[in-house]
Amino acid sequence: MKNRLLSIDVLRGMTIFFMIVVNTPGTWEYVYAPLRHAAWHGCTPTDLVFPFFLFIVGVSMSISMSKFLASESADASGMTRKILKRTALIFLVGLLLNWFPFYYKHILDLRILGVLQRIALAFGGAGLLVILLKDKIKLAIAAVVILFGYWLLMYSGGTGDPYSLEGNLATTFDPKVLGESHVYGGFGIPFDPEGLVSTISGIAHVLIGYFVGLQVIEMQSDHKSLVKQLILTGVGLTVLGLIWNYGFPINKPIWTSSYVLYTCGLATLLLAALTWVIDIRGRTKWTYVFRVFGLNPLVSYVLSGLFVKLMIYTVKWEGGNGYSWLYQQVFQPIFGNFPGSFMFALVYTFFIWIFAWLLYRKGKVIKL
Repeated sequence: MKNRLLSIDVLRGMTIFFMIVVNTPGTWEYVYAPLRHAAWHGCTPTDLVFPFFLFIVGVSMSISMSKFLASESADASGMTRKILKRTALIFLVGLLLNWFPFYYKHILDLRILGVLQRIALAFGGAGLLVILLKDKIKLAIAAVVILFGYWLLMYSGGTGDPYSLEGNLATTFDPKVLGESHVYGGFGIPFDPEGLVSTISGIAHVLIGYFVGLQVIEMQSDHKSLVKQLILTGVGLTVLGLIWNYGFPINKPIWTSSYVLYTCGLATLLLAALTWVIDIRGRTKWTYVFRVFGLNPLVSYVLSGLFVKLMIYTVKWEGGNGYSWLYQQVFQPIFGNFPGSFMFALVYTFFIWIFAWLLYRKGKVIKL
């Protein structure tokens, strides 16, 4: 792609940076409100991080598949195998990350799904639809059908309040299919916020990012016009999400259709702002930290999970683990409760950044 936007790489890196920050406070007891997820309905700044990454997955997919889409004689079977292979690899890495360090949890109690698995399935589903339909109008119709179909499925398939924790379809369906011991239990009952049911709308999420990526490709020679178009698209999606919120509440755990539109709209607006600042105004010095993460985002995320588990399960210190000891003995005494927990997250994120920087410095890209 000619004149590739640096803002896309920066946005990708920003999402990984903040994903690591919000996932690794010194202690969950002291976390600033903006760094917490909404209890159920609603959307905090933290609830924007993961959907922004799914959005940028779609944007990147449109760019990486541009040659395939432009060629009438393209090898669809080859591209299908490539997408299925990457889907399987990302899913497997996520599954192994859930299990690591292998000895502490029996495979019969292993959580099957998670963040990387959601990325894999949403990417795979959207990618296969792009290959199958190819035409933009057909793909747009598919995205609309998915969003409205998901709303209808949740509305008709739930019990009591179909959008509540206890009453939504995912709470019933996912544990039955996967088994209660293989489903996330952090909500007090077996319910997986990255479950099978809510992955349906995640596919539409990636498709919306894909369409925004097509706008970038089509208008790459005129960045100012692109920014205007991104603003119009972003405002339109955000408003639609807010309107739909009254009937299908914005909700991350069940990844509602209104949440998809709302977060994709805000992500598009952020991409517009970054394009203006970075690609038009040329203000790039501040972007270095994020560009490093943006080159190897998934590897950086995996490393952040691995080192946390190593500190918790393999480093024992004075009756606790290495993770809690580091916060309680170093960060809390120096900075206090809330600031110390936040500083722990920042320092840990920059610790992971060092590994990403070593890859960036050598120009190595490790694709999952």
